[in-house]
Amino acid sequence: MKNLLLLPALWAIVFEISGQERLQYDHIPDASYEVVEERLQKIESEIPLHFNERVKGFIDYFTVRDRVYTVGILNRKDYYFSIFEEYLAKYDMPDEIKYLAIVESGLRPNAISRASAVGLWQFISSTGKIYGLKSNWYVDDRMDPYKSTDAACRHLMDLHRMFGDWELALAAYNCGPGNVRKAMRRSGYKQNFWDIYRYLPRETRSYVPQFVAMIYTINYAEEHNLYPDQIYTIAKNDTIIVSQYMHLETLANNLNICVDELINLNPNIKRGAIPDGAGNFALRVPAHIKDDIAERRSFLYDTASKVGKKELEYLARNSPGSTYGRTKQIYRVRSGDVLGTIAQRYHVRISDIKKWNNLNSNLIRIGQRLNIWVLPAYSSSTKDLYVSANKSQQTTAMSGTNSNQKVYSVRPGDTLWEISKSENTTVEKIKELNNLRSNTIHAGQQLIVGSR
Repeated sequence: MKNLLLLPALWAIVFEISGQERLQYDHIPDASYEVVEERLQKIESEIPLHFNERVKGFIDYFTVRDRVYTVGILNRKDYYFSIFEEYLAKYDMPDEIKYLAIVESGLRPNAISRASAVGLWQFISSTGKIYGLKSNWYVDDRMDPYKSTDAACRHLMDLHRMFGDWELALAAYNCGPGNVRKAMRRSGYKQNFWDIYRYLPRETRSYVPQFVAMIYTINYAEEHNLYPDQIYTIAKNDTIIVSQYMHLETLANNLNICVDELINLNPNIKRGAIPDGAGNFALRVPAHIKDDIAERRSFLYDTASKVGKKELEYLARNSPGSTYGRTKQIYRVRSGDVLGTIAQRYHVRISDIKKWNNLNSNLIRIGQRLNIWVLPAYSSSTKDLYVSANKSQQTTAMSGTNSNQKVYSVRPGDTLWEISKSENTTVEKIKELNNLRSNTIHAGQQLIVGSR
């Protein structure tokens, strides 16, 4: 574009700049290739900010085509940048790396990608564990802005030591060091991002250019008539240590604060509660109520420990892929195996096996090792696990039932043959009504046995 592009002046926004009010219509200023290049050269940066048509294309995207997205970034950047800058200084890293989180997550701590990467810095589970980020059904450290930023800094430092170049370290952060080494080999062992550019995965070819484009966009937002419209802030906060189950909404109600305050301060808490066994969990709370918590600690902790615990434990046991209360076994796939038969053998769901093994389809191969998480042996101490597991499976199997169907609750020692005789039906009919592939049943299981 060489001319000023004016959008319909249907509305205007008043901004206060240097103590003076001025009227800004929502127009999109033009910036030539040469102007953008000159501006980019003025930005002080330890990481090279190479400029070319690829980078210019992303700058146009952020400043012209998706201005709403960029305004959203401007709204959130000050809060998150203050966290990033603290850790980058701690590890003596280039300050501009803070812009990388924009490319990764758009500064959303609860962002989840199609590849199940999570958080501001988009850690996958395995890499997160390497850097001490724990994740389970209740809590995911990858969503903690502080812990994840510390982990991202250490990961990037490791990659920089590996390649001796920040651009290559950024590329490796996106696609893994193996893919970067492969691109270097295919390029004739070149050691510059732009020299190995065409040998990198497609997504990574866009990654570093987006990073450079975002640095330019944020630094020259005003020149493109881009301003924050709702600045994201969080009240000053402090931490309290929690070593027991705690229901956040109950705690918030007793402190006369909105539960959203606790949720926003603790995006790593996924289910509104801190679970038993979380250790010394550092819960962030508004700083002005910390003294109140200290004075009423026993009452607050006791009250918040009694709400919703059983319900959440039930959901935790029965969510797809849950390992709650289970022990791990390794199964080696044999000829003729399919996921359905393996699931039946271990009394789990196909969706569980797929989740435990990161399978995107039902395809398995001979010799493949599968992680199977099974319930412990039935006993007085584990019987609740069996009841809740079977109840969940029956809820799924019976989702299409109606009130005219007769349901039998399996008791300890029952067999399908005995139930069929007492209910005047057949074993085959019970299996058909309940989608059973074997004669195995468990105490607490709900079986459809006919019509009323």
